[in-house]
Amino acid sequence: MVSSSHEALHRIFQEDTGAVVRALRQLLGVPFPEPDRAFLISPDLTEIAPVERRVDTLLQVETKNDGTYLFAIESQSRRDPKKPAAWAYYLSYMHAKFGHQPVLIVLCPDESTARWAARPITLGIPDYPSLTVHPLVLGPGNVPVITDAKEVARDIPIAAFAAMTHSRDENVDGILKVLATALTKTLPIEEATMYAELVAAGLGNTPARQIWSDLMSALLDFFRSDHAQRAFAVVRAEKGAKDVLRVLSRRGLEVTAEARERIQSCRDLDLLDTWLDRAVTASRVEELFD
Repeated sequence: MVSSSHEALHRIFQEDTGAVVRALRQLLGVPFPEPDRAFLISPDLTEIAPVERRVDTLLQVETKNDGTYLFAIESQSRRDPKKPAAWAYYLSYMHAKFGHQPVLIVLCPDESTARWAARPITLGIPDYPSLTVHPLVLGPGNVPVITDAKEVARDIPIAAFAAMTHSRDENVDGILKVLATALTKTLPIEEATMYAELVAAGLGNTPARQIWSDLMSALLDFFRSDHAQRAFAVVRAEKGAKDVLRVLSRRGLEVTAEARERIQSCRDLDLLDTWLDRAVTASRVEELFD
């Protein structure tokens, strides 16, 4: 269970490691190169000396043609005069230790803190700085209010982050209702519940949290209904069938129309798992059904 709004803001990017690149492109307009893969690495940047320095979230993003980047993602709910020096240290240390290009992203739930965090950090002689850091800041001023149902469903992590960022918006009721509806319609219960808990924590001590609590109660009631359970079973079965067919296709095995229909119409999740295991080693499609 996520316990604080500080943690919830950056946890979004832990749950979906590709969301950080989408945030750069869609929210900040940064033309980041095409990623190949992105994954979490240890956020501990402590040296041997007994001074603990730990970034909130640290992601390694490997691009297809432009090398590897390290994303230090920091949640910042208030001004802290010690933070700029710490951020400059993080970037220098990451570059020295890993040899990859470091990027600092700061997440702010209020515009005043966002403007403060976005100021360049300069170290050295004022007109001849030895080091300048330009934080990339996401806050209410540049994160859009997302109320279009299709847009929310297209990218739940970004929509959830946007909802938390706009927790004090006068239209937060509508923002949260659209997000809650998208969770019930697009995600399995485990994943939807995880995002619901993240949003609840990310809304912090605001009136929006009570609105979300009421919506969550309705959300859980929906998930418990027989109709919802049947719907989720169908979705999981369809995904299982796609997985089987994808493995067969990548292995170059010919799938007849009859076999394809049999796989796609199957609603037995255990049987689909068995077929998926067999698809990895089968020499012909008929071996799946033996």
